[in-house]
Amino acid sequence: MAENGKLATVFGGSGFLGRHIVWSLARRGYRVRAAVRRPDLAGYLQPMGAVGQIMPVQANLRFAESVARAVEGAEIVINAVGILAPTGAQTFASIHSEGAERVAKAAKEAGAKRVVHISAIGADKASSAKYAQTKALGEEATLSEFPGAIILRPSIVFGQEDEFFNRFAAMARISPFLPLIGGGRTKFQPVYVGDVGHAAVAAATGAGVPGSIYELGGPEVLSFRQLLKATLDYTERKRLLLPLPFWAAKLMAIATWPLPNAIRPMTVDQVRLLQSDNVVSDAAKRDGRTIAALDVPHPASIDGIVPGYLERFRPRGQYASYHP
Repeated sequence: MAENGKLATVFGGSGFLGRHIVWSLARRGYRVRAAVRRPDLAGYLQPMGAVGQIMPVQANLRFAESVARAVEGAEIVINAVGILAPTGAQTFASIHSEGAERVAKAAKEAGAKRVVHISAIGADKASSAKYAQTKALGEEATLSEFPGAIILRPSIVFGQEDEFFNRFAAMARISPFLPLIGGGRTKFQPVYVGDVGHAAVAAATGAGVPGSIYELGGPEVLSFRQLLKATLDYTERKRLLLPLPFWAAKLMAIATWPLPNAIRPMTVDQVRLLQSDNVVSDAAKRDGRTIAALDVPHPASIDGIVPGYLERFRPRGQYASYHP
């Protein structure tokens, strides 16, 4: 794991996706600066590399000075910061659009050679969902400040700490039913977090066309119903899949608004997102702007990854099937 002497800054380096990006950069020999709000809670990143190779530093996308300090001397800058629901000052606008602009501007001023920005499939300024609107604005701002940046739009990302399979598996523990929002017809193309991390580093180190937008999806296109059914199969639970119209799901989201985001079933904004399919577009496939172009020719399927980390949600726990 000899260092190549080059420095990479990863904003959100301690997050669900960010830690995979940090690990992949370290494996390639980069010195990695993980720019996070709470570096005191990111010490677990350091064993991913050699002694001194990975260093968490304080940065907040809402404050330009901290962003500029974090990218000083960096050859590569990757922005993996994103939120699924706003909390306090961490709003969609301040993180997804304004924060993205600050990162790209600071990277340009610091002389960075490559910038990679993590967005999401469905990013659209015309969307009714604030998440999708601000993701699109963030893409626009990034390319405006750093025209050679590469934008990555993953579909729903799965992995050990994901906010999809874990959330619905936890819900199935206590609820007699799972909500089939919109009848469960919305389509997704789930992509493994490790594959997205690898693709991001590939884009940052030479793969991909500068100034392009890549759409990242896994090997399968599955409906919301199929994903919930898979969750129940993996956790060995039998629950009713209850069709819930979009309007009723929005009312449910409004009724649970006072609850913390960690235990709310869904926000109104997330219900709006479910009204559109979340899959790699035909245009991206035709132009070769997919995960295969970023050094991931065979992305992992949910069957190969998800059962392992949902095992703990089984009725008798994760060790019930093991025998001495």
